[in-house]
Amino acid sequence: IQADGTDGSCVTFVLHDEDHTLGNSLRYMVMKNPDVEFCGYCITHPSESKINFRIQTRGALPAVEPFRKGLNDLMGVCQHVLNTFERSMKEFRAQK
Repeated sequence: IQADGTDGSCVTFVLHDEDHTLGNSLRYMVMKNPDVEFCGYCITHPSESKINFRIQTRGALPAVEPFRKGLNDLMGVCQHVLNTFERSMKEFRAQK
C-alpha cells in the first residue's frame, strides 16, 4: 500500500494486486463511517492489477483510521461468512 496526500484527512491509497472485489467491498464498509465525507476507488488500467482508493474525512480525523477500520470490519464479515458456510457444510455432511 502506498499513500499519497498533502492533508491527512484526504488520502489516496494505492493497493497493488487488487481489483473490484476488494475495492467495492471496502468502499461500502468505509462509507458506513459517518466521519467519512467521500470514499471511492478506480482501477488505473485493465492491464494493471492495482486500484487507487481515495478517502476524505470530515474534520481532523486522519483518513488512515477509517481505512484501517474498514479493512478490519470487512475481515470480520468475511470470517463470519466463512464460519457460517463451514458450519452449514458440516451439518449437511452429518445428515448424509
